[in-house]
Amino acid sequence: MRSTPRLFAALALVPLLGGCFAGAGASDTAGGRLRVALAVPPVQALSPYSNDATALGKLAVAEGLTSLGPDGTAAPALATSWTRRDATTWVFQLRQAKFQDGTDVTAAAVAGALGHAAAAKPRPRVLSDVTLTAQADGPGTVTIRTTTADPVLPLRLASPALGIFSAKAYAADGTVNPVGTATGAFEITKLTGKTQATLNRFDGYWGGKAKATGIDVSWIADGTARTNALRAHEADIAEWIPTAQAPLLDPGTRREVPSVRADSLILNTASSIFADATLRAAARGAVQGSALVGSVFGGYADPAPGLFGPAIPWAAAQRVAVSGRATAATVAETRAKTQGRTLRLATYTNRAELPEAATVVQQQLERAGFTVQQDVREYTQMEADLLAGRYDALILSRVTLLDTGDAVAYLASDYRTGGAYNIAGLKDAGVDQAIAAAAGEGDTALRQQKIMRAEAEILRTDAVVPLVHEKVVQGIGTGVEGVVLDPRERALVTLDTHLK
Repeated sequence: MRSTPRLFAALALVPLLGGCFAGAGASDTAGGRLRVALAVPPVQALSPYSNDATALGKLAVAEGLTSLGPDGTAAPALATSWTRRDATTWVFQLRQAKFQDGTDVTAAAVAGALGHAAAAKPRPRVLSDVTLTAQADGPGTVTIRTTTADPVLPLRLASPALGIFSAKAYAADGTVNPVGTATGAFEITKLTGKTQATLNRFDGYWGGKAKATGIDVSWIADGTARTNALRAHEADIAEWIPTAQAPLLDPGTRREVPSVRADSLILNTASSIFADATLRAAARGAVQGSALVGSVFGGYADPAPGLFGPAIPWAAAQRVAVSGRATAATVAETRAKTQGRTLRLATYTNRAELPEAATVVQQQLERAGFTVQQDVREYTQMEADLLAGRYDALILSRVTLLDTGDAVAYLASDYRTGGAYNIAGLKDAGVDQAIAAAAGEGDTALRQQKIMRAEAEILRTDAVVPLVHEKVVQGIGTGVEGVVLDPRERALVTLDTHLK
Protein backbone atom coordinates (compact mmCIF):
# COMPACT_ATOMS: atom_id res chain seq x y z
CA MET A 1 0.00 0.00 0.00
CA ARG A 2 1.30 3.46 -0.92
CA SER A 3 1.65 6.16 1.74
CA THR A 4 -1.03 8.82 1.14
CA PRO A 5 0.73 11.62 3.12
CA ARG A 6 3.88 11.09 1.06
CA LEU A 7 1.88 11.16 -2.16
CA PHE A 8 0.28 14.48 -1.20
CA ALA A 9 3.70 15.87 -0.33
CA ALA A 10 5.00 14.73 -3.68
CA LEU A 11 2.34 16.74 -5.48
CA ALA A 12 4.14 19.92 -4.48
CA LEU A 13 6.25 19.73 -7.60
CA VAL A 14 9.40 21.70 -8.27
CA PRO A 15 9.43 23.78 -11.45
CA LEU A 16 9.91 21.90 -14.68
CA LEU A 17 13.39 21.71 -16.08
CA GLY A 18 13.51 23.93 -19.16
CA GLY A 19 17.06 24.05 -20.43
CA CYS A 20 18.45 21.03 -18.57
CA PHE A 21 19.11 19.23 -21.83
CA ALA A 22 21.04 21.40 -24.23
CA GLY A 23 19.05 21.73 -27.44
CA ALA A 24 16.45 19.20 -26.30
CA GLY A 25 13.49 19.70 -28.59
CA ALA A 26 11.50 18.28 -31.46
CA SER A 27 14.42 18.46 -33.89
CA ASP A 28 16.59 16.34 -31.58
CA THR A 29 13.83 13.79 -31.18
CA ALA A 30 13.43 13.53 -34.92
CA GLY A 31 17.19 13.08 -35.26
CA GLY A 32 17.21 10.04 -33.02
CA ARG A 33 19.16 11.50 -30.10
CA LEU A 34 18.31 10.17 -26.66
CA ARG A 35 18.02 12.49 -23.65
CA VAL A 36 19.04 10.73 -20.45
CA ALA A 37 18.81 12.04 -16.88
CA LEU A 38 21.25 10.35 -14.50
CA ALA A 39 21.24 10.73 -10.72
CA VAL A 40 24.81 10.84 -9.45
CA PRO A 41 27.00 13.64 -10.87
CA PRO A 42 30.51 12.62 -11.89
CA VAL A 43 33.08 12.94 -9.11
CA GLN A 44 36.26 12.65 -11.15
CA ALA A 45 35.41 13.71 -14.70
CA LEU A 46 34.11 10.21 -15.51
CA SER A 47 37.31 8.46 -14.48
CA PRO A 48 36.85 4.67 -14.57
CA TYR A 49 38.71 4.42 -11.25
CA SER A 50 35.95 6.24 -9.38
CA ASN A 51 32.22 5.61 -8.92
CA ASP A 52 31.85 7.42 -12.27
CA ALA A 53 32.74 4.14 -13.99
CA THR A 54 29.11 3.04 -13.65
CA ALA A 55 27.96 5.84 -15.93
CA LEU A 56 30.46 4.79 -18.61
CA GLY A 57 28.81 1.36 -18.66
CA LYS A 58 25.24 2.60 -18.49
CA LEU A 59 25.82 4.88 -21.48
CA ALA A 60 27.61 2.20 -23.57
CA VAL A 61 30.78 4.30 -23.71
CA ALA A 62 33.38 1.91 -22.33
CA GLU A 63 33.81 -1.84 -22.16
CA GLY A 64 36.29 -4.34 -20.85
CA LEU A 65 37.63 -7.65 -22.03
CA THR A 66 34.41 -9.30 -20.87
CA SER A 67 30.85 -8.29 -20.10
CA LEU A 68 28.34 -9.57 -17.59
CA GLY A 69 25.74 -11.80 -19.20
CA PRO A 70 22.06 -11.88 -18.18
CA ASP A 71 22.68 -15.06 -16.20
CA GLY A 72 25.53 -13.48 -14.26
CA THR A 73 28.31 -15.28 -16.13
CA ALA A 74 31.18 -13.70 -18.07
CA ALA A 75 30.43 -13.07 -21.74
CA PRO A 76 32.73 -11.95 -24.58
CA ALA A 77 33.37 -8.24 -25.13
CA LEU A 78 36.78 -7.06 -26.35
CA ALA A 79 37.94 -10.63 -25.74
CA THR A 80 36.30 -13.34 -27.82
CA SER A 81 37.48 -16.25 -25.67
CA TRP A 82 39.73 -17.17 -22.76
CA THR A 83 41.38 -20.17 -21.17
CA ARG A 84 42.81 -20.80 -17.74
CA ARG A 85 46.36 -22.05 -18.12
CA ASP A 86 46.89 -22.68 -14.40
CA ALA A 87 45.60 -21.43 -11.04
CA THR A 88 47.00 -17.92 -11.53
CA THR A 89 47.30 -17.56 -15.31
CA TRP A 90 44.64 -16.76 -17.90
CA VAL A 91 45.00 -16.21 -21.64
CA PHE A 92 42.56 -13.96 -23.54
CA GLN A 93 42.08 -13.77 -27.30
CA LEU A 94 41.10 -10.33 -28.58
CA ARG A 95 38.65 -9.40 -31.30
CA GLN A 96 39.47 -6.85 -34.00
CA ALA A 97 38.24 -3.51 -32.71
CA LYS A 98 39.11 0.17 -32.73
CA PHE A 99 39.30 2.85 -30.10
CA GLN A 100 37.20 5.94 -30.65
CA ASP A 101 40.36 7.92 -31.52
CA GLY A 102 40.90 5.62 -34.52
CA THR A 103 43.73 3.52 -33.14
CA ASP A 104 43.55 -0.27 -33.04
CA VAL A 105 42.75 -2.31 -29.95
CA THR A 106 45.93 -4.36 -29.61
CA ALA A 107 47.27 -6.69 -26.96
CA ALA A 108 49.83 -4.06 -26.02
CA ALA A 109 47.11 -1.43 -25.56
CA VAL A 110 45.01 -3.79 -23.43
CA ALA A 111 47.98 -4.79 -21.28
CA GLY A 112 48.86 -1.14 -20.82
CA ALA A 113 45.31 -0.22 -19.80
CA LEU A 114 45.12 -3.02 -17.24
CA GLY A 115 48.55 -2.06 -15.94
CA HIS A 116 47.36 1.49 -15.32
CA ALA A 117 44.33 0.16 -13.41
CA ALA A 118 46.50 -2.11 -11.27
CA ALA A 119 48.82 0.81 -10.41
CA ALA A 120 46.05 3.34 -9.70
CA LYS A 121 45.97 5.01 -6.29
CA PRO A 122 43.59 4.43 -4.70
CA ARG A 123 43.04 1.09 -6.35
CA PRO A 124 39.69 0.46 -8.01
CA ARG A 125 37.36 -1.45 -5.67
CA VAL A 126 37.26 -4.39 -8.05
CA LEU A 127 40.98 -4.96 -7.38
CA SER A 128 40.65 -4.77 -3.61
CA ASP A 129 41.34 -8.47 -3.17
CA VAL A 130 43.59 -9.31 -6.11
CA THR A 131 46.81 -8.10 -7.72
CA LEU A 132 47.18 -8.70 -11.44
CA THR A 133 49.70 -8.13 -14.21
CA ALA A 134 49.02 -8.25 -17.94
CA GLN A 135 51.33 -8.76 -20.89
CA ALA A 136 50.93 -8.88 -24.64
CA ASP A 137 51.78 -12.22 -26.26
CA GLY A 138 51.45 -11.29 -29.89
CA PRO A 139 49.06 -8.78 -31.47
CA GLY A 140 45.84 -10.47 -30.36
CA THR A 141 46.68 -12.38 -27.20
CA VAL A 142 46.88 -11.06 -23.63
CA THR A 143 48.13 -13.13 -20.70
CA ILE A 144 46.96 -12.06 -17.25
CA ARG A 145 48.53 -13.36 -14.05
CA THR A 146 47.32 -12.92 -10.49
CA THR A 147 49.42 -13.29 -7.37
CA THR A 148 46.87 -15.69 -5.89
CA ALA A 149 44.28 -17.94 -7.52
CA ASP A 150 41.29 -15.94 -8.81
CA PRO A 151 38.59 -18.31 -10.10
CA VAL A 152 36.34 -15.45 -11.21
CA LEU A 153 38.88 -13.32 -13.09
CA PRO A 154 36.73 -13.25 -16.28
CA LEU A 155 33.85 -11.83 -14.20
CA ARG A 156 36.20 -9.32 -12.58
CA LEU A 157 37.32 -8.05 -15.98
CA ALA A 158 33.72 -7.14 -16.80
CA SER A 159 33.82 -4.41 -14.15
CA PRO A 160 33.27 -0.85 -15.45
CA ALA A 161 36.40 0.09 -13.51
CA LEU A 162 38.50 -2.14 -15.78
CA GLY A 163 37.32 -0.62 -19.04
CA ILE A 164 39.94 -0.48 -21.79
CA PHE A 165 40.98 2.94 -23.16
CA SER A 166 43.53 4.02 -25.76
CA ALA A 167 47.02 5.05 -24.73
CA LYS A 168 46.29 8.77 -24.93
CA ALA A 169 43.65 8.46 -22.18
CA TYR A 170 46.29 7.86 -19.51
CA ALA A 171 48.09 10.89 -18.10
CA ALA A 172 51.38 10.88 -16.21
CA ASP A 173 49.60 11.95 -13.01
CA GLY A 174 47.47 8.78 -13.03
CA THR A 175 44.24 10.36 -14.30
CA VAL A 176 42.22 8.80 -17.11
CA ASN A 177 40.34 10.83 -19.70
CA PRO A 178 37.55 8.79 -21.33
CA VAL A 179 36.58 11.54 -23.80
CA GLY A 180 37.02 10.01 -27.24
CA THR A 181 39.29 7.21 -26.02
CA ALA A 182 36.98 4.27 -25.22
CA THR A 183 35.66 1.45 -27.45
CA GLY A 184 31.89 1.47 -26.89
CA ALA A 185 28.94 2.23 -29.14
CA PHE A 186 28.81 5.88 -28.01
CA GLU A 187 31.68 8.37 -27.81
CA ILE A 188 31.89 11.23 -25.33
CA THR A 189 32.56 14.37 -27.34
CA LYS A 190 31.97 16.95 -24.62
CA LEU A 191 31.83 16.86 -20.83
CA THR A 192 30.54 19.98 -19.10
CA GLY A 193 31.59 19.84 -15.47
CA LYS A 194 29.29 17.74 -13.35
CA THR A 195 26.09 18.63 -15.17
CA GLN A 196 26.07 17.57 -18.83
CA ALA A 197 27.74 15.42 -21.44
CA THR A 198 27.32 15.04 -25.18
CA LEU A 199 27.75 11.62 -26.74
CA ASN A 200 27.72 10.77 -30.43
CA ARG A 201 27.33 7.39 -32.05
CA PHE A 202 30.70 5.74 -32.71
CA ASP A 203 30.29 4.38 -36.22
CA GLY A 204 33.48 2.33 -35.94
CA TYR A 205 32.12 0.20 -33.12
CA TRP A 206 32.93 -3.49 -33.63
CA GLY A 207 29.39 -4.51 -32.70
CA GLY A 208 27.74 -2.37 -35.40
CA LYS A 209 26.08 1.04 -35.45
CA ALA A 210 23.78 2.01 -32.61
CA LYS A 211 20.20 2.78 -33.55
CA ALA A 212 20.32 6.14 -31.76
CA THR A 213 22.53 8.82 -33.27
CA GLY A 214 23.67 10.12 -29.91
CA ILE A 215 22.90 10.79 -26.28
CA ASP A 216 22.49 14.08 -24.43
CA VAL A 217 23.12 13.44 -20.74
CA SER A 218 22.17 15.62 -17.80
CA TRP A 219 23.06 14.77 -14.22
CA ILE A 220 20.16 15.81 -12.02
CA ALA A 221 20.79 14.95 -8.37
CA ASP A 222 17.28 15.92 -7.23
CA GLY A 223 14.93 12.98 -7.73
CA THR A 224 11.81 15.10 -8.09
CA ALA A 225 13.52 17.16 -10.75
CA ARG A 226 14.49 13.99 -12.65
CA THR A 227 10.88 12.82 -12.51
CA ASN A 228 9.64 16.18 -13.75
CA ALA A 229 12.09 16.09 -16.65
CA LEU A 230 10.44 12.87 -17.81
CA ARG A 231 6.90 14.11 -17.20
CA ALA A 232 7.61 17.32 -19.14
CA HIS A 233 9.07 15.28 -22.04
CA GLU A 234 12.45 16.92 -21.46
CA ALA A 235 14.04 13.53 -20.85
CA ASP A 236 13.47 10.24 -22.64
CA ILE A 237 15.00 8.17 -19.83
CA ALA A 238 15.22 9.16 -16.16
CA GLU A 239 16.88 6.73 -13.78
CA TRP A 240 16.10 6.15 -10.12
CA ILE A 241 12.66 7.68 -9.83
CA PRO A 242 11.98 8.37 -6.13
CA THR A 243 9.31 6.08 -4.75
CA ALA A 244 7.25 9.08 -3.65
CA GLN A 245 7.22 10.28 -7.26
CA ALA A 246 6.57 6.92 -8.91
CA PRO A 247 2.74 7.08 -8.53
CA LEU A 248 2.77 10.39 -10.41
CA LEU A 249 4.15 8.80 -13.55
CA ASP A 250 1.94 7.40 -16.26
CA PRO A 251 2.01 3.60 -15.79
CA GLY A 252 3.36 3.31 -19.31
CA THR A 253 6.52 5.19 -18.32
CA ARG A 254 7.17 3.46 -14.98
CA ARG A 255 9.30 0.32 -14.77
CA GLU A 256 9.85 -1.49 -11.46
CA VAL A 257 13.06 -3.52 -11.36
CA PRO A 258 14.10 -5.94 -8.60
CA SER A 259 17.57 -4.83 -7.61
CA VAL A 260 20.65 -6.25 -5.96
CA ARG A 261 20.89 -2.90 -4.19
CA ALA A 262 20.99 -3.08 -0.39
CA ASP A 263 20.38 -0.14 1.93
CA SER A 264 22.20 -0.54 5.24
CA LEU A 265 23.33 1.33 8.31
CA ILE A 266 27.14 1.20 8.33
CA LEU A 267 28.76 1.71 11.74
CA ASN A 268 32.30 3.08 12.06
CA THR A 269 34.05 0.45 14.17
CA ALA A 270 37.47 2.12 14.03
CA SER A 271 37.23 5.66 15.37
CA SER A 272 33.83 6.38 16.83
CA ILE A 273 31.52 5.42 19.67
CA PHE A 274 30.87 2.24 17.68
CA ALA A 275 34.33 0.93 18.44
CA ASP A 276 32.40 -0.42 21.46
CA ALA A 277 30.79 -3.71 20.35
CA THR A 278 27.99 -3.39 22.91
CA LEU A 279 26.95 -0.05 21.41
CA ARG A 280 26.97 -1.55 17.92
CA ALA A 281 24.73 -4.33 19.22
CA ALA A 282 22.44 -1.73 20.79
CA ALA A 283 22.15 0.06 17.45
CA ARG A 284 21.41 -3.21 15.68
CA GLY A 285 18.67 -4.02 18.16
CA ALA A 286 17.14 -0.56 17.88
CA VAL A 287 17.03 -0.19 14.11
CA GLN A 288 14.18 -1.96 12.33
CA GLY A 289 14.44 -1.75 8.56
CA SER A 290 10.94 -3.14 8.11
CA ALA A 291 9.59 0.20 9.34
CA LEU A 292 11.01 1.83 6.20
CA VAL A 293 9.34 -0.41 3.62
CA GLY A 294 5.96 1.32 3.59
CA SER A 295 6.63 4.68 5.22
CA VAL A 296 9.74 5.62 3.24
CA PHE A 297 9.83 3.38 0.16
CA GLY A 298 6.11 3.22 -0.51
CA GLY A 299 6.31 -0.55 -0.88
CA TYR A 300 9.15 -0.48 -3.41
CA ALA A 301 11.46 -2.43 -1.08
CA ASP A 302 11.72 -5.63 0.93
CA PRO A 303 12.94 -5.96 4.54
CA ALA A 304 16.59 -7.01 4.53
CA PRO A 305 17.36 -10.40 6.10
CA GLY A 306 21.04 -9.84 5.34
CA LEU A 307 23.41 -8.24 2.86
CA PHE A 308 21.93 -10.15 -0.09
CA GLY A 309 18.23 -9.98 -0.93
CA PRO A 310 15.52 -11.40 -3.19
CA ALA A 311 17.16 -10.31 -6.45
CA ILE A 312 19.96 -12.81 -5.73
CA PRO A 313 18.00 -16.05 -6.08
CA TRP A 314 20.47 -18.38 -4.33
CA ALA A 315 21.03 -16.25 -1.21
CA ALA A 316 18.00 -17.17 0.90
CA ALA A 317 18.50 -20.94 0.63
CA GLN A 318 22.18 -20.64 1.54
CA ARG A 319 21.81 -18.12 4.41
CA VAL A 320 23.75 -19.05 7.58
CA ALA A 321 22.52 -18.27 11.09
CA VAL A 322 24.51 -15.54 12.84
CA SER A 323 26.11 -16.46 16.16
CA GLY A 324 28.62 -14.95 18.57
CA ARG A 325 27.29 -11.42 18.58
CA ALA A 326 28.04 -9.06 21.47
CA THR A 327 25.34 -8.42 24.06
CA ALA A 328 23.64 -5.08 23.50
CA ALA A 329 24.05 -2.24 25.95
CA THR A 330 20.80 -1.27 27.68
CA VAL A 331 19.29 2.16 27.17
CA ALA A 332 20.78 3.30 30.48
CA GLU A 333 24.19 1.85 29.62
CA THR A 334 24.09 3.47 26.20
CA ARG A 335 23.34 6.88 27.68
CA ALA A 336 26.13 6.47 30.20
CA LYS A 337 28.69 5.34 27.62
CA THR A 338 27.82 8.09 25.17
CA GLN A 339 27.31 10.91 27.66
CA GLY A 340 28.38 14.18 26.08
CA ARG A 341 29.00 12.51 22.70
CA THR A 342 26.75 12.97 19.69
CA LEU A 343 26.39 10.25 17.08
CA ARG A 344 27.03 11.78 13.67
CA LEU A 345 24.69 10.04 11.22
CA ALA A 346 25.37 10.67 7.54
CA THR A 347 23.50 10.00 4.36
CA TYR A 348 23.20 11.65 0.96
CA THR A 349 20.59 13.27 -1.23
CA ASN A 350 21.29 11.47 -4.53
CA ARG A 351 18.74 8.83 -3.61
CA ALA A 352 15.67 10.71 -2.46
CA GLU A 353 14.54 8.08 0.07
CA LEU A 354 17.73 8.10 2.12
CA PRO A 355 17.27 11.42 3.99
CA GLU A 356 13.78 10.31 5.01
CA ALA A 357 15.18 6.94 6.06
CA ALA A 358 17.79 8.75 8.14
CA THR A 359 15.07 10.55 10.06
CA VAL A 360 13.32 7.27 10.91
CA VAL A 361 16.62 5.64 11.91
CA GLN A 362 17.52 8.67 14.04
CA GLN A 363 14.28 8.31 15.97
CA GLN A 364 14.91 4.59 16.50
CA LEU A 365 18.46 5.22 17.74
CA GLU A 366 17.35 8.01 20.08
CA ARG A 367 14.82 5.70 21.68
CA ALA A 368 17.73 3.35 22.39
CA GLY A 369 19.64 6.06 24.25
CA PHE A 370 21.81 7.66 21.55
CA THR A 371 22.04 11.39 20.85
CA VAL A 372 21.99 11.78 17.08
CA GLN A 373 22.86 14.58 14.67
CA GLN A 374 22.27 14.14 10.93
CA ASP A 375 24.62 15.26 8.17
CA VAL A 376 22.88 15.04 4.80
CA ARG A 377 24.60 16.22 1.63
CA GLU A 378 25.22 15.21 -1.96
CA TYR A 379 27.39 12.10 -2.09
CA THR A 380 30.25 13.76 -3.97
CA GLN A 381 30.60 16.27 -1.14
CA MET A 382 31.05 13.64 1.56
CA GLU A 383 32.85 10.67 -0.02
CA ALA A 384 36.31 11.78 1.13
CA ASP A 385 35.08 12.18 4.71
CA LEU A 386 33.38 8.78 4.60
CA LEU A 387 36.54 7.04 3.48
CA ALA A 388 38.53 8.93 6.11
CA GLY A 389 36.24 7.70 8.90
CA ARG A 390 34.90 11.11 9.89
CA TYR A 391 31.36 9.85 10.54
CA ASP A 392 30.01 7.54 13.22
CA ALA A 393 27.36 5.97 11.00
CA LEU A 394 26.19 6.09 7.41
CA ILE A 395 23.00 5.02 5.68
CA LEU A 396 24.40 3.63 2.43
CA SER A 397 22.67 2.37 -0.69
CA ARG A 398 25.04 -0.15 -2.30
CA VAL A 399 24.77 -2.32 -5.39
CA THR A 400 26.23 -5.52 -3.98
CA LEU A 401 27.09 -7.15 -7.32
CA LEU A 402 28.23 -4.01 -9.13
CA ASP A 403 31.98 -4.46 -9.22
CA THR A 404 32.30 -7.97 -10.63
CA GLY A 405 28.88 -9.59 -10.66
CA ASP A 406 30.40 -11.83 -7.98
CA ALA A 407 29.67 -11.02 -4.36
CA VAL A 408 33.19 -11.69 -3.09
CA ALA A 409 34.61 -8.47 -4.54
CA TYR A 410 31.89 -6.46 -2.76
CA LEU A 411 32.60 -8.20 0.55
CA ALA A 412 36.36 -7.71 0.19
CA SER A 413 36.02 -4.07 -0.78
CA ASP A 414 33.60 -3.13 1.99
CA TYR A 415 34.47 -5.38 4.95
CA ARG A 416 37.91 -6.95 4.58
CA THR A 417 40.79 -5.36 6.51
CA GLY A 418 42.24 -2.71 4.22
CA GLY A 419 39.35 -2.91 1.73
CA ALA A 420 39.15 0.06 -0.63
CA TYR A 421 35.59 0.93 0.45
CA ASN A 422 35.72 -0.25 4.06
CA ILE A 423 33.76 2.70 5.46
CA ALA A 424 33.06 0.64 8.59
CA GLY A 425 36.79 0.49 9.29
CA LEU A 426 36.29 -3.19 10.10
CA LYS A 427 39.32 -5.27 11.07
CA ASP A 428 38.22 -8.76 12.03
CA ALA A 429 40.23 -11.95 11.53
CA GLY A 430 37.14 -14.14 11.25
CA VAL A 431 35.68 -11.93 8.55
CA ASP A 432 38.97 -11.81 6.64
CA GLN A 433 39.30 -15.60 6.75
CA ALA A 434 35.74 -16.17 5.58
CA ILE A 435 36.13 -13.75 2.65
CA ALA A 436 39.44 -15.36 1.69
CA ALA A 437 37.83 -18.81 1.75
CA ALA A 438 35.08 -17.64 -0.62
CA ALA A 439 37.58 -15.89 -2.90
CA GLY A 440 39.60 -19.06 -3.39
CA GLU A 441 36.65 -21.32 -4.23
CA GLY A 442 36.19 -22.13 -7.90
CA ASP A 443 33.10 -24.34 -7.68
CA THR A 444 30.02 -22.12 -8.11
CA ALA A 445 27.77 -23.85 -5.56
CA LEU A 446 30.50 -24.04 -2.93
CA ARG A 447 31.47 -20.42 -3.61
CA GLN A 448 27.90 -19.34 -2.91
CA GLN A 449 27.89 -21.27 0.36
CA LYS A 450 31.13 -19.64 1.44
CA ILE A 451 29.84 -16.20 0.47
CA MET A 452 26.90 -16.69 2.82
CA ARG A 453 29.22 -17.86 5.60
CA ALA A 454 31.18 -14.65 5.09
CA GLU A 455 27.92 -12.70 5.30
CA ALA A 456 27.21 -14.30 8.68
CA GLU A 457 30.70 -13.43 9.93
CA ILE A 458 30.24 -9.80 8.89
CA LEU A 459 26.80 -9.56 10.52
CA ARG A 460 28.27 -11.05 13.71
CA THR A 461 30.42 -7.92 14.13
CA ASP A 462 27.42 -5.56 13.89
CA ALA A 463 29.52 -3.31 11.66
CA VAL A 464 26.53 -3.20 9.33
CA VAL A 465 22.80 -3.30 10.03
CA PRO A 466 20.87 -4.31 6.86
CA LEU A 467 17.75 -2.20 6.38
CA VAL A 468 15.97 -2.92 3.07
CA HIS A 469 16.54 -4.28 -0.41
CA GLU A 470 15.26 -1.77 -2.92
CA LYS A 471 13.14 -2.17 -6.00
CA VAL A 472 14.44 0.43 -8.44
CA VAL A 473 11.93 2.48 -10.43
CA GLN A 474 13.19 3.59 -13.84
CA GLY A 475 11.37 6.21 -15.89
CA ILE A 476 11.17 5.49 -19.62
CA GLY A 477 9.28 7.64 -22.10
CA THR A 478 6.60 5.99 -24.20
CA GLY A 479 8.56 6.86 -27.33
CA VAL A 480 11.64 4.86 -26.30
CA GLU A 481 12.45 1.23 -26.99
CA GLY A 482 15.32 -1.03 -26.02
CA VAL A 483 16.20 0.28 -22.55
CA VAL A 484 17.85 -2.38 -20.38
CA LEU A 485 16.20 -3.03 -17.01
CA ASP A 486 19.21 -4.40 -15.17
CA PRO A 487 18.93 -5.67 -11.56
CA ARG A 488 22.67 -5.02 -11.22
CA GLU A 489 22.28 -1.39 -12.44
CA ARG A 490 25.26 -1.72 -14.77
CA ALA A 491 23.44 -1.35 -18.10
CA LEU A 492 20.85 1.11 -19.36
CA VAL A 493 21.48 2.19 -22.98
CA THR A 494 22.68 -0.27 -25.64
CA LEU A 495 22.98 -0.56 -29.40
CA ASP A 496 19.26 -1.23 -29.60
CA THR A 497 18.02 1.68 -27.47
CA HIS A 498 16.22 4.19 -29.69
CA LEU A 499 13.29 6.50 -30.23
CA LYS A 500 10.35 4.98 -32.04
